[in-house]
Amino acid sequence: MNNIAIFASGSGTNAENIINFFKGNKKNEISIIFSNNKNAYVNQRAVNHNIKHHVFSRPDFYNSDSILKILKEHNINFIVLAGFLWLIPENLINEYPNKIINIHPALLPKYGGKGMYGMNVHEAVVENKETETGITIHYVNKEYDKGDILFQTKCSVSLTDTPEDVAKKIHELEYKHFPKVIGKLLSD
Repeated sequence: MNNIAIFASGSGTNAENIINFFKGNKKNEISIIFSNNKNAYVNQRAVNHNIKHHVFSRPDFYNSDSILKILKEHNINFIVLAGFLWLIPENLINEYPNKIINIHPALLPKYGGKGMYGMNVHEAVVENKETETGITIHYVNKEYDKGDILFQTKCSVSLTDTPEDVAKKIHELEYKHFPKVIGKLLSD
């Protein structure tokens, strides 16, 4: 059994999509959801699905082993970042080598790095008149968006697309592909 932890900072639409994908799966289970934002709607999504959740502070995450302890208590062996905005600390990366993945709303290496998330990415794509963008699913390492790429897929961007139009296209790609890629990684 793969026990999966999801880390999220916001509304949790990708987290809920992953939860629904694995619901009833005998080999993979979403065991706990972590958030660094007590007001994030992802916490309510966890409650709605009867999944344990834990809200933590910056000192908990970076200056202690409290998160690692909780992960071990839940026998977590795979971590998914679904809209989680903080850099993962070294103690977690060392404990879970090639067991932490992230989804990024652009075709890395373009539009990656600190501060490049959500609408910031889509605004940059439109401003630079890109003709395509997409999603990247990658392993997490010590730097923002620098881990080995596992999967990418593209969509077109027209000259009339707004950042909101691009965001809609990206969300569709995320919802379609992220759970499937996770499932494939866990079955290999």
